[in-house]
This record gives sequence, C-alpha cells and structure tokens, in this order.
Amino acid sequence: MMNTENKDTNELTSKVGRYEFFAMPFHCDFNDRLMIGHLGNYMLNAADFHSRDRGFGFDYLFAIDRAWVLSRVSIEVLEMPKAYDKFYIETWVESAMKYFTRRNFRVVSLDGSTVYAYGRSIWAMINTKTRHPENILDVREGKIMDYIETNKLCDMEDVSRVIIKNDVEKVRTIGTYYSDLDINGHVNSVKYIEHILDLFPLSLYSDKKIKRLDIAYVAEAHCGDDLNFYVAKENEANLIKVTRNSGDEEVEVCRGRLIFV
Repeated sequence: MMNTENKDTNELTSKVGRYEFFAMPFHCDFNDRLMIGHLGNYMLNAADFHSRDRGFGFDYLFAIDRAWVLSRVSIEVLEMPKAYDKFYIETWVESAMKYFTRRNFRVVSLDGSTVYAYGRSIWAMINTKTRHPENILDVREGKIMDYIETNKLCDMEDVSRVIIKNDVEKVRTIGTYYSDLDINGHVNSVKYIEHILDLFPLSLYSDKKIKRLDIAYVAEAHCGDDLNFYVAKENEANLIKVTRNSGDEEVEVCRGRLIFV
C-alpha cells in the first residue's frame, strides 16, 4: 500500500509530509477505480504517519491518555486512480488552536502531472479516560505550532458542517460489529463512509462519479449499536443523517453529503 522510503526529504522538520501509496486492485470498484472509502483510509494513514514523524502519533498520545479524533472531513475528487496506479498523498497542518486543528491533503501522481483529489479535515484531541476534549497546545509544550503550513494550496472549498434542513427518509438500519471499530474502540470514521456509499444503487455508480464527499462527526458509536440511516435530496446533493439507538431515543452520530456528477 505504501512505500515508506518516499517521504519528504527532511521528514522530521519539514511541514509537509509526502507518502507514496498505490491503488490496490482489491480496493478498487467495478469501474477499475479506487473506492473513495479506501482513499479516505489512505489519507488517514498519511495523517498518522505525518503526525507520528513529528512526535504526535497515536503511540505517543496513548501513552499520555490522549488520542486524535476526526471531527469533519471533506474530499473533492478530480479523478480517481486506477488499479495499480501509484500516487503520493501530501498532508500538512494548516492551523492549530486550543481544541481543534485543521489538516489538508493533496493526492497527486508520482510525476506530478495529475492531481487526483484534495481533502480538508478538522481534528480534536480527547482524553481517552474521560473522553473529554484536551488542549492540543498543552502537548509537547505547543510544539505543533512549529509545523503549521499556511502557504501550500489546497484547491477546494472549506470543510462542511453538513446542515440538513429538509425532511429525511429512513432507508436502513444496520448493526455494528468488531470490524466496524477503530483504534479508539468506537465506530471507524471510514466505516460511516462505506455504509453511506452502500445506500445508493449500483446503477448510479455506473452512470456517474463521486465529485465530493463531506462527513461531519457528531458523537461516538460503539460495537453493538444499531445505526439508522436517513436520506434527503437538496439540489445536486444527497444528504445523509446517521443516528444510533439509545433506549427509546435516537442520538445523531454523523451527517454526510454526497455529490455525483
């Protein structure tokens, strides 16, 4: 999946990380193109490699009862890599404040001639014992500020909160199991993407391509939770609300927006 020898030249001090991946054939769909869920996974891996190289990886954070949690992510697709295509994912931190940090992505071919996609994301840091937010600037005496890059272009609109005003229709309820969980023990960010993609008919993926995906994470879901999926249409966008059952009530866990062209 990744060539660890193709990072930025001075990876421990450079603000921008660059990591080589390739589109594994079993991560591609029937159109011979990388699935956007797997691209999202590659982006999250690049984010972890970049933060770990600079002293903020999951291994260090877990040792001090801290963890990164993805709050929002947006991916804008220009062209998806084909099976076996090699590409770089470049990633950098655009800003950091007390409770949130913004991280961007650029997916580009090895020769630089093709930009496949851009990504924007917002992350929080939590205490793994209390599950409460932690001050990012308290970790390593605020050294994350040494890695802020404001000059590199991320040529896409800002990450979206995904506001759903229209009435939504319930289309599916699914259970959650071991394979849905991530390193933090709750439902994996990318699993929501995969479940959302499965809401739409195969014919749609034959006729159209995904242009943009926005996910806003609201609350955690855990193994054994039942997830309810609601869908609404707003102009060209498909809006999705995901809830989990909590007794007689439903708690919103994430919202999504998917645009096809």
